[in-house]
Amino acid sequence: MATLPELIFDTDRLQLRSTNLDDADFTLRLLNSPKWIEYIGDRNVHTVEEAKQYILDRVVPQQERLGYASFTVIRKSDGVKMGSCGLYDREGLEGVDLGFAFLPEYEGQGYAFESASKILDVSSAKFGIKKLQAITLEVNLSSRSLLEKLGFTFKEKINLPNDPEELMLYKLEL
Repeated sequence: MATLPELIFDTDRLQLRSTNLDDADFTLRLLNSPKWIEYIGDRNVHTVEEAKQYILDRVVPQQERLGYASFTVIRKSDGVKMGSCGLYDREGLEGVDLGFAFLPEYEGQGYAFESASKILDVSSAKFGIKKLQAITLEVNLSSRSLLEKLGFTFKEKINLPNDPEELMLYKLEL
């Protein structure tokens, strides 16, 4: 496996760094947090080794192929890993998808908006992306609210391959 360049983007309070194997402990916590399980789905990742494999299987190949993927969101003041925000190439979607998730103790403090806003900025400026989309469950009101605050517009309800849940598809032109 080639060594990927580490991408780092800063905001006032946050550092967004390319997710890597050093994030395995954090990834394990995030993937097993209650809202991840409820709104995104159980990834059956239950050990640090499985979290490392998840990163190797899901994050690294996209980073190698497209130059971007998941970013670990780190609070500058204390170095705490709080969440993830990134750009994803999802099966069943045409185009690039914005995704985000935070540990429960960091919700409601503006971190998701701050990190997603930065991802929107670099999507166009660094990666040349002109259109983004995002998906969420209808019941995930906080995600829907954040997408609308970011400027996304609801387009339609869709289903992804191998996923019985109906999703709301949002789009944004940058």
